[in-house]
Amino acid sequence: MRRYPQLYQQSIEQPEQFWAEQAKRIPWMMPPTTVLSYDEQQHARWFADGEMNLCHAALDYHVDQGRGEQAAIFWDSPVTQTEQTITYRQLRDRVAAFAGGLQQLGVVKGYRVVIYMPMIPEAVVAMYACARLGAIHSVVFGGFAPHELAARIEDAAPKVVVAASCGIEGGKVVAYKPIIDQALALSPHQPDACIIKVRAECDVEFNEREYDWEAVVSQATPADCVPVKGTDPLYVLYTSGTTGKPKGIVRDTAGYAVALAYSMEAIYALAPGDVFFTASDVGWVVGHSYIVYGPLLHGCSTVLYEGKPVKTPDAGSFWRLIEKYNVTSFFSAPTAFRAIKKEDPDAQWLSKYDISCLKHLYVAGERLDPPTYHWLDDLLDVPVIDHWWQTETGWPIAANLPGIEPMPTKAGSATVPVPGFNVQVLNRDGEQAAPMEQGSVVIKQPMPPGCLTGVWGDPKRFHSAYMAAFPGYYLTGDGGFFDEQGYLFIMGRTDDVINVAGHRLSTGEMEEVVGGHPSVAECAVIGVHDDLKGQLPVGLVIPKDGYTEGEEALEAALIARVREQIGPVACFKQVIVVDRLPKTRSGKILRKLLRNLADGQEVGIPSTIDDPTSVDDVHRAMCDHRIGRANETPPHA
Repeated sequence: MRRYPQLYQQSIEQPEQFWAEQAKRIPWMMPPTTVLSYDEQQHARWFADGEMNLCHAALDYHVDQGRGEQAAIFWDSPVTQTEQTITYRQLRDRVAAFAGGLQQLGVVKGYRVVIYMPMIPEAVVAMYACARLGAIHSVVFGGFAPHELAARIEDAAPKVVVAASCGIEGGKVVAYKPIIDQALALSPHQPDACIIKVRAECDVEFNEREYDWEAVVSQATPADCVPVKGTDPLYVLYTSGTTGKPKGIVRDTAGYAVALAYSMEAIYALAPGDVFFTASDVGWVVGHSYIVYGPLLHGCSTVLYEGKPVKTPDAGSFWRLIEKYNVTSFFSAPTAFRAIKKEDPDAQWLSKYDISCLKHLYVAGERLDPPTYHWLDDLLDVPVIDHWWQTETGWPIAANLPGIEPMPTKAGSATVPVPGFNVQVLNRDGEQAAPMEQGSVVIKQPMPPGCLTGVWGDPKRFHSAYMAAFPGYYLTGDGGFFDEQGYLFIMGRTDDVINVAGHRLSTGEMEEVVGGHPSVAECAVIGVHDDLKGQLPVGLVIPKDGYTEGEEALEAALIARVREQIGPVACFKQVIVVDRLPKTRSGKILRKLLRNLADGQEVGIPSTIDDPTSVDDVHRAMCDHRIGRANETPPHA
């Protein structure tokens, strides 16, 4: 580990010099003379006086450099049995035409456009068209409830809404037009126009101020790229699980472009022409960064997948895509692999495909539990890289860095901080924690390029939510520790630490032990109220398909396992076997919701939930097992 420490030290001690060098990775319309500056609240701003256009950097530039006939997008949609390859030149032309259509409807630099679409090429076209005009896009995950869409329309105040006629979820066609109509009826802000891409699976009737996508494009004059300042916003993305007024994360243009271009090589070890497959959705930050923008900035091809890890049609979907498109690096969430492991624990589907093209597998979105890590590591002949980041940061905070210097992996660790991120662990007194001592994980200012620059329309909220707890540091909200070798372990959100009779215990550590049982596909451990000990841990467990022990035997085995590996101090005495757990559409288990259920608190069903009926199922199981106060108050949507 000689090259990494040198680069990391330079990035922390000489950030302006380090990032000035990385800024050479992207084509500027006017190179910056000021690399790092600060706003009135002393938050970092990058490349303020530079000028660029992200659509130009990702599309026009590569076409001009001779990459026009290379595939930019491989669209694979098993739910519609459709495949499509779109070259860089074709994508640029489609984007320019749609940008021209937006322009004719009055969209100019600085205006907002809300995009409400499934995983179809038009979603990518719409995002790049906004970037081409210098407009600010806000992508809302297709299928979000009307009141949540309305809240985002009200907050972003878009000039235009761009949508599809439907999405396809679990084999069902979900019509978007009724959702949009209800949302607009609820929103005080009314856009001037709504453009709808009509899909074959669902037709629509157009009302006043609504336009057909194809008609808009056919009548448009292609638009040129509009130069923007480095600090001009590229998009607003609302964080998942928000309640009340939504929190719109603001991303700048140049800092984001530089960070993504750097990460494609340093973290994902990709070269121009390689294929990157990220199994996410364009509605999430992962989709923004590593389906839409990062791969094309770097001259790679990106796989756009409209499907699931299982049941579209089977547990071999990911392996099929890797073989078919000659994928070099693959990125998905732990929950996707747990779903595959549940349906195909012996990986029989993998044997049907040749994935020798794959060089690295990346996992993020929630903590990669050691049992899932070991399952993947035993299964595949490539490095399994856990890395950690957030919607707010826009790109990884900590990772193994094969593009700089491959490092030994450790189960449960995201390895080391990425250059630019001065990661520290602070105890409750705000002092640096010792190695192996858990505390709050923070990032010392200045934050590197690519991170959030504010909360849309509410600069005070940005400071109070992220910067006020430890002055001079960004509060990640995650707890963790460094080990003696400098490896970073993220143990979960800081509210996932429970207090059992005065002992502070990590539910993440208990989940490692429970998840390590060979019959467990997925699990969550939460703390519930106890009058005597303050809190007690409860495990919720999804068994693998075909397990034979029986619920009582499995529960007893898991209780004994935690007692043996953590000790009696954990007081782990309750396990519930369930068929499913409430999750967001991005695969994160809604642990706070589970805690509220167990403690008998009123529960609001969040907009990001994948299946609302899972809440009722878990609540009934808690009541049957007399967990906490779960029988006192039923869930409330």
